[in-house]
Amino acid sequence: MPEPTKKDETENESAPPPPEQTTPQEGGNEKGKDVVIREMTSSSDEDDTSVSTPPADGMSKPAERKDSVWSLGEGAPEESEKRDDSQRSTLFIEKPQSGTVSVGGNITFIAKVEAKDLLRKPNVKWFKGKWMDLASKAGKHLQLKESFERHTKIHTFEMQIIKAKENYAGNYRCEVSYKDKFDSCSFDLEVTESSQAAPSIDIRSAFKRSGEGQEDAGELDFSGLLKRREIKQQEEEPEVDVWELLKNANPSEYEKIAFQYGITDLRGMLKRLKRMRREVKKSAAFAKGLDPAYQVDKGGKVRFMVELADPTVELKWYKNGQEIRPSAKYIFEHKGNQRILFINNCTMTDDARYYVTAGDEKCSTELFVRDPPILVTKGLEDTSTYVGERVELSCEVSEDDANVKWFRNGVELTNDPKSRYRIKVEGKKHTLVIEEAAKNDTATYSVMTTGGQSEAKLAVDLRPLKISLALQDQTVRLGQEIHLKCEISENVEGKWYKNGQLIEASDRVKLYHKGRIHRFVIPVSAVDDEGEYMFVPDAYNINIPCKVHIVDPPKLHLDGLGENNTVTVVAGNKLRLEIPITGEPTPKVFWSRGDKMVTDSGRIRAETYPDSSCLVIDAAEREDSGPFRITLKNEAGEDSALINIKVVDVPDPPQAPNVTEVGEDWCIMTWEPPANDGGSPILGYFIERKKKQSSRWMRLNFELCKETTFEPKKMIEGVAYEVRVFAVNAIGMSKPSMPSKSFVPLAVTSPPTLLAVDSVTDTSVTMKWRPPDQIGAAGLDGYVVEYCFEGTDEWIVANPELTDKTKFTINGLPTGSKILVRVKAVNAAGESEPKYHPQPILVKEVIEPPKIRLPRHLKQTYTRRVGETVNLVIPFQGKPRAKVSWEKNGSPIDKNDINIRNTENDTIIFIRKAERGHSGEYDMKVEVENLVDKATIDIQIVDRPGPPEVVTIEDVWGENVNLSWKPPKDDGNAAITGYTIQKADKKSMEWFTVIEHYHRTSATINELVIGNEYYFRVFAENMCGLSEDATMTKESALIAKDGKVYKYPVYDDFDFSERPLFTQPLVNTFAVAGYNATLNCSVRGNPKPKITWMKNKVLIMNDPRYRMFSNQGVCTLEIRKPSPYDGGTYTCRAVNELGEAEVDCKLEVRVIYHGVINPGEPLSLAGDNQLHSKDF
Repeated sequence: MPEPTKKDETENESAPPPPEQTTPQEGGNEKGKDVVIREMTSSSDEDDTSVSTPPADGMSKPAERKDSVWSLGEGAPEESEKRDDSQRSTLFIEKPQSGTVSVGGNITFIAKVEAKDLLRKPNVKWFKGKWMDLASKAGKHLQLKESFERHTKIHTFEMQIIKAKENYAGNYRCEVSYKDKFDSCSFDLEVTESSQAAPSIDIRSAFKRSGEGQEDAGELDFSGLLKRREIKQQEEEPEVDVWELLKNANPSEYEKIAFQYGITDLRGMLKRLKRMRREVKKSAAFAKGLDPAYQVDKGGKVRFMVELADPTVELKWYKNGQEIRPSAKYIFEHKGNQRILFINNCTMTDDARYYVTAGDEKCSTELFVRDPPILVTKGLEDTSTYVGERVELSCEVSEDDANVKWFRNGVELTNDPKSRYRIKVEGKKHTLVIEEAAKNDTATYSVMTTGGQSEAKLAVDLRPLKISLALQDQTVRLGQEIHLKCEISENVEGKWYKNGQLIEASDRVKLYHKGRIHRFVIPVSAVDDEGEYMFVPDAYNINIPCKVHIVDPPKLHLDGLGENNTVTVVAGNKLRLEIPITGEPTPKVFWSRGDKMVTDSGRIRAETYPDSSCLVIDAAEREDSGPFRITLKNEAGEDSALINIKVVDVPDPPQAPNVTEVGEDWCIMTWEPPANDGGSPILGYFIERKKKQSSRWMRLNFELCKETTFEPKKMIEGVAYEVRVFAVNAIGMSKPSMPSKSFVPLAVTSPPTLLAVDSVTDTSVTMKWRPPDQIGAAGLDGYVVEYCFEGTDEWIVANPELTDKTKFTINGLPTGSKILVRVKAVNAAGESEPKYHPQPILVKEVIEPPKIRLPRHLKQTYTRRVGETVNLVIPFQGKPRAKVSWEKNGSPIDKNDINIRNTENDTIIFIRKAERGHSGEYDMKVEVENLVDKATIDIQIVDRPGPPEVVTIEDVWGENVNLSWKPPKDDGNAAITGYTIQKADKKSMEWFTVIEHYHRTSATINELVIGNEYYFRVFAENMCGLSEDATMTKESALIAKDGKVYKYPVYDDFDFSERPLFTQPLVNTFAVAGYNATLNCSVRGNPKPKITWMKNKVLIMNDPRYRMFSNQGVCTLEIRKPSPYDGGTYTCRAVNELGEAEVDCKLEVRVIYHGVINPGEPLSLAGDNQLHSKDF
């Protein structure tokens, strides 16, 4: 048994973990991500770091070695060993356990995950070692299964190994992840030899390639990390220390070394090598520690030895953190201070990290178990063949199922199912198979193992080509399949050409090649498919031609037309009806209407194009409606169809509407539908009205009226109106109907008011009343008085003809009867509601004592000016037959000077032109039989007074003159109320008023100009005004120049400053869309404030839609043709240097008319149909 190679370096580590503590296992990596190999420099003294891996679960079971990466920097690998599993989220409820199976046996590992808190299935992966994902190795030896129990909500994941081999032994890992949660579990598989003798299996066989669908699919190999490389001739070399080789090698050579020396866990080896490179610490417990690394061939024996400083210290050995117990495999020896561990019959599971503890210190090493090299026992042979033949290149190696690599011109070949190369393994025989050899398969092929290589040359030549079946000329109907087929003697590719242009396969063109047969297929032929086709085999200078001719009978495509091939066009529009046509060759087109053919010129004409034909009608008319026939003809046949042209137009105007009923501000109108609806059903009607004297019509309805009756409202009573109607269909609006006969909205008056009994005799009743409160525009034609006897319902008309008086006497009544009376007002609109007397009236004369009802203004002196008219009406009571008499100052009145008129209820005294002699006391007396009533009226006729008597200058001093005068002799029959004093300079004699309405008879005139000489005059004044003349002073008053200077008082100017104040605020309002709207408010302030406007707190500036005015404090904002988007809150702000003020309001823009929705376009309104704000 060869001895393992040792390293000179010794690594002592302190603080060993207690036996029950678990160390990090191989299965953990950072967040479930693969650890990648980074570049390292070739310098041996460069710093390095390790990548920490998450620790395995807390179960106490054996753990494999840890993986690491070779990278720049410096780190502490031991930190990852001390991490606690609590950092990882717990997902497993049952973890797979380590197990043992015999060679050829089956074993299943089970993991369970609870799905109670998971929204979807977790992601589970199975790994062998550190990096091999077993999902791609599933096959006959490995099966992965999963299931879900709905009742318990548990996911079960199984990994089943079938017919286990010895190289399946090792460390495995199961990882589960869900979003940010992660859990991992490592477990070991030990494969023991069966009781029957079986040949040892080299672990290097795990390197062989395997693929899906092959008999060896599912083998656990390590080919994932092997890269393509150049082949070098390998020679017999002496045994090499792999640890030393990796230590000194360039990182780009790691994979090559791993393949050459059978390293299955390259990353683990690099990680262990990095730990060996750390600086060795001196140990007090170990006089001599373990070597940094050992290596041994598979099946060999290895010896570990340490020398203790104190032989009494207890020593324990560990493998990947699990204590080693003595057994037939593990043998312990003590020689003095030396402690020795032998490991017999080393397998790949023994490739691990070992350490020994003595007290609190430990010493560790690495063991590498190497497979023996695989030799090529039978090499490849040079081969020659023809294109399309099957080629097999075979070799034999020294062991079954060995890992062998194939190369073509130095480039590695893989056993990919999509590859045209297939690698077959039968025990020690390895074969490269090419099913159908091609010309470009000519190359040098080589095979490489860990112990040797072999190469051979393959030559592929072309065979002479023969045409077994040539292409045939075809005539194909349009839309049918084009199928071209040829057969040649060789199975080679080829190209298809049409008219010399290469044809590529597509969704429409199918190219088939099976063996020696080539087919060209177009499932649905087209016109463009006609031409010359040719097939050219690859690598041969030969072509196979044929011709394809496409024929197609003519056909009309009328799918886009309406029911019964009907086409509708609006009158006046241009119709361009395009009918797609097909046919090969291009058919001739004929259009006809009845027996008349449609030519290619004129208002109705036909236009023909290669793929369509057009019927064109310029300015369509109603007479153009009818069937048109289109006919297609070519050598393959003919096709024809009838197309119905329907010309639609706006409807005819309706007849003039009739106004059947009229109210106060409304009427009811009816009309008949138009005789012709224009070919489209009537959708409704629009109604307009206007004043008879106006020419402007106003739209009354903004939504179509579906009926033939309408009630216009909001008319002005007493104004003559006319109405008209528009009919609307899907095409548009008709012309207006003729206006209706003019009509005037009228309303009956309100009932008469204050109906009362004026007088009653033995045979008559006199009633009186007041006119109605509301008469209306129809005026008042008169009244109808009706009565009925108490106890009956028969009303008798007392006046057959209307009376325009408000008093009427009902004669011919029986004495002692009782009657009920009512009065109706009558005008052109009819009779009003009756006004009833509240109580029955007894027909019997009643004596009423006289009583004069003197008006209040006559109870005092009645004053009038001379020349004015005196007209006094004095009502009185008294029945029957009251007598009235008048006296003036106790004497009878002269009826030639004063007019007196008496009635039953009042007396009138009339003076056409009053004079002062008409003043006096007037006595009135009313007599009824022996009863008398008297009243006195004091009448005073007044006139302007005469001038004052003498005006005298009493004194002159300084700038002052004192005047005095006497009252006038004639006061005008009224008290003197004041005097007016005027002055005049002697030089100009122009008079100026200095005092008015002065009540005294003396006055002092001030502020006269010194050095001037003045005259003065005085007017007398009473209730009629100033006297006609004035009395002037006889002497003048001279104002001397010397005198005391008068000092005028000084007054301060009034401060008119004021901060802005809105005296009239803005008012919430609404506007009609499309019609200008204004907002108004008023503000005051001094200095004049600056006015700004805002909308929704945003300043309005330089916007042409708004105009702002400010005149005498009135602020106006005009919004031109607002839309609904202009609605919102508007604010007016006034600012001056003393402060500011704001006022706001809300504006709502309402859309009154939305139009008639016609197919394709909205209804357009004429300019005379605009809205006016006064109509709302």
